[in-house]
Amino acid sequence: MAETDFPTELSELRSTLRRITDVIDVAALTKEVEDLEQHAADPNLWDNQENAQRVNSQLSHKQAQLQRITKLGTRIEDVELMAEMAREEGDDDVLADAVDELGSIRKALAALEIVTLMSGEYDEHDAVVTIRAGAGGVDAADFAEMLLRMYTRWAERREWDVKVLDTSYAEEAGLKSATFEIKAPYAFGTLSVEAGTHRLVRISPFDNQGRRQTSFAAVEVIPLLEGTESVEIDENDLKVDVFRSSGPGGQSVNTTDSAVRLTHLPTGIVVSMQNEKSQIQNRAAAMRVLEARLLLLKKQEEAAEKKELAGDIKASWGDQIRSYVLHPYQMVKDLRSNHEVGNASSVLDGDLDGFIDAGIRWRSQGGDES
Repeated sequence: MAETDFPTELSELRSTLRRITDVIDVAALTKEVEDLEQHAADPNLWDNQENAQRVNSQLSHKQAQLQRITKLGTRIEDVELMAEMAREEGDDDVLADAVDELGSIRKALAALEIVTLMSGEYDEHDAVVTIRAGAGGVDAADFAEMLLRMYTRWAERREWDVKVLDTSYAEEAGLKSATFEIKAPYAFGTLSVEAGTHRLVRISPFDNQGRRQTSFAAVEVIPLLEGTESVEIDENDLKVDVFRSSGPGGQSVNTTDSAVRLTHLPTGIVVSMQNEKSQIQNRAAAMRVLEARLLLLKKQEEAAEKKELAGDIKASWGDQIRSYVLHPYQMVKDLRSNHEVGNASSVLDGDLDGFIDAGIRWRSQGGDES
């Protein structure tokens, strides 16, 4: 094993951490934590439960980010002491542990560095993800369900909160669509690179002749907005339908009309929610998602107008972004960053970090500008 140049390695790690802390602005982050702590200590905070939950959630997220940065600085100091002791005492085992810790710190810094590449207006927000089956019949519906499992497993690995808001089951198998919410710092900025068309190639388990099938699913990612950022919606522009929630095969899972479908008449945007316990909760959840979609639509229209004025009307929304090939070989490849993995099963089981990090780096280098 080649000897590790600890002074050089440690110098590079410290330099990387300084660069990250400059971008994140640790002093400002510390001030934010202090302000939120004061707000959380207000005895009248819980008079408004929604606001109290928002404050405590923000405090938890900011504290975790600050602790993450502080801990990395401590780990760099500790590994330097570990390496010095190992050399003084000639302890190869401790030296090997120090080398392993160097690698672990390097990975942690790379993950933290990704956060500094997310500077979009809504990147810090929670995310709402919708998956829709596309072309491919029952295989596409099955693929949509596979993607739902992939994203929920990925979020669970990160210990991020996942809440399924709505599921529309296909007749034979799989899902027509599913909408879920992920609450975590930079959830939208992280997952926004997953938006687009995903393609699956495999031997169809639903084809009795065992033929290869190509199917598609669309992934939409929108930010979950704070009340102060939401767009105004005229009640006269809404068509509201209530119905009973249903599970796989169309079987009723609710004996009351608690599910809600909102149709925004001017745009034709439809949002359904059925996984909350009451009609009021489902309507509130549907309104949050509708507000976010309308804001996203507004931003897209503004961006399209700017591109048209610049003489560039090429649209990238909905373009195919990734292929999952299970036959005749196994490979998952992102068509933007060119990141690829030979173990498709692992990716579909939630091992997505490599693709997401590569996508964020690709975007930060101007890859989404055309």
